[in-house]
Amino acid sequence: MTLEQVRHARALLTQPDATVSSIARLLNVSRSTIYKYVSELAMGRPAVEQPTARAELEAESGH
Repeated sequence: MTLEQVRHARALLTQPDATVSSIARLLNVSRSTIYKYVSELAMGRPAVEQPTARAELEAESGH
């Protein structure tokens, strides 16, 4: 997933009716990909951008 897709997923997850499945379909990725890149889901925290996750994603993409 791109950084923009991760941000989009996190923003969508703040909406009450959004589900991981619906967001995965919208972004054309699997549910497991959403869980992989939006790590706070596994921790049970609200979807907010974490600086550590962003830095890791940017390092992977070479930016």
